[in-house]
Amino acid sequence: MKAAITVFLKEVTENLRDRKTVVNALVMGPLLGPIFFAMMMGFIISKQIKSAEKPLELPVVGAEHAPNLVAWLQRQSVQVQPAPADTAAAVRKRDARAVLVIPDTFGAHWRKGETAQVEVVFDSSDQDSRAPVARITGLLEAYSRQQSAMRIAARGLHPAVLSPVVVSENDLASTQQRAGQLLSFLPYLLVLGAFLGGMYLAIDTTAGERERQSLEPLLANPATRAQIVLGKLGATFGFAMVSMMLSLVAFAIAFQYIPLDKLGMKVDFGAGLILRAGLLMVPLVMVFAALQTIVAAYAKSYREAQTYLSLLMLLPMLPSVILMINPMKGELWMSAVPLLSQNVLIMSLARGEAVAMADFALSFGASLGLAAVLVWIAVRIYHREQLAVSA
Repeated sequence: MKAAITVFLKEVTENLRDRKTVVNALVMGPLLGPIFFAMMMGFIISKQIKSAEKPLELPVVGAEHAPNLVAWLQRQSVQVQPAPADTAAAVRKRDARAVLVIPDTFGAHWRKGETAQVEVVFDSSDQDSRAPVARITGLLEAYSRQQSAMRIAARGLHPAVLSPVVVSENDLASTQQRAGQLLSFLPYLLVLGAFLGGMYLAIDTTAGERERQSLEPLLANPATRAQIVLGKLGATFGFAMVSMMLSLVAFAIAFQYIPLDKLGMKVDFGAGLILRAGLLMVPLVMVFAALQTIVAAYAKSYREAQTYLSLLMLLPMLPSVILMINPMKGELWMSAVPLLSQNVLIMSLARGEAVAMADFALSFGASLGLAAVLVWIAVRIYHREQLAVSA
């Protein structure tokens, strides 16, 4: 393995001299995603908390028709505002998130003990209107239940007559499992980081050296082709693993600054999760390194290899995107499918769920077997004499 180690050190040293590659692989890739996520989640959480805590401003049309209802809303921290000149225009222009319309027939229906209707005017395409509308409808439903109970009691009946069935909710999800939706992106970013972390080095060690005409002298050395390939793959694998592990550490730090506890959520992103997720990704990173080397070996130039691998990057992203859109229950057969198994098992770890040793071993073994096949193919490609010929 001495020759393979020599090639490995050569490729690592040359890659470290390329500042652009180092920045892309070890700085921008691992750090940009966690920083962006922390900033985005912090903004969303603070906005939701602020919207829930501040008094609700509600323009009311026809407030004089239901003075008791308006007074009750004011006691619930609702700031009743004058009616706009044009209700629809005010909502469309987003001068008002929602408007309560009380028709002039409200009082007559109310006095007869009939159902009195009110209308909440809003624009569902306005995301900022969702929280105010939910609060308004919730308050109106609470007022309706209160008045209904009073009407029943006035007739000598118990208010329970209106509630023959009461639903008691028992949420078994832990605080970390409730945060699972926020972590659905994690396998996607890890896969993407692992792929990008070694991509530029894989291109440079094959297509790049062919362009610089430095690959032919390397192949002319006494080292076997297998030793040369293993050295190059080792360097690509090393950069990809470092990039992915830095991304995991950056996420662990980022979650310390996201106030998830205010939403009743908790993420235990400690050393245990980092090590187990990193171990699961080891054989998959080997697969990526070998696959990138194979594709780059067929490219005639650095730019062509970059084009091919940029398109190939869509393939490992597919399982992550599919699982984010359509989550599936983890089954044993999924653990035998490389890439899919990493997505499913890392999500289980992120939710704080136990991962069976059989699933872990099957995922690791199946991905390692695929990596071994791809490494063998890469070695066979390096035995082609046309490989050293530049375009």
